[in-house]
Amino acid sequence: MTQIGSATLLRVLHVEDAPANRALVRAILDRAGQERWARVDLREATTIAEARSILASEPTDVVLLDVRLPDGNGLDLVDEIRTRAPQAKVVVVSASVLPADRASALETGADAFLAKPFGAADLEQTLGRLT
Repeated sequence: MTQIGSATLLRVLHVEDAPANRALVRAILDRAGQERWARVDLREATTIAEARSILASEPTDVVLLDVRLPDGNGLDLVDEIRTRAPQAKVVVVSASVLPADRASALETGADAFLAKPFGAADLEQTLGRLT
């Protein structure tokens, strides 16, 4: 995160292929950003390849990472995030919510797991714990 005066800029990369899910996160962060941070800089990727490109070129504080993506398993990206953006917090966002799925996501090195479907309060609380 970057300080802007006494307020904070939160740089979020959302890796999600479903347009409705991207729109939901965008709406939540637009509203929450005004209350918690000076600004939320939201970047979106629909594939692992797009996420890699953004991570290589732009600072990132939080990655919201879907598991099922068109070009592979999002969990395979966690190690790369740790290398390319070691300061970034990783939140795995998945509809696979069995205890084994949650455990697997956290075992990859993710900082948090957010089950789909989720509401604004769920996302805000998760980001609040991590930032």
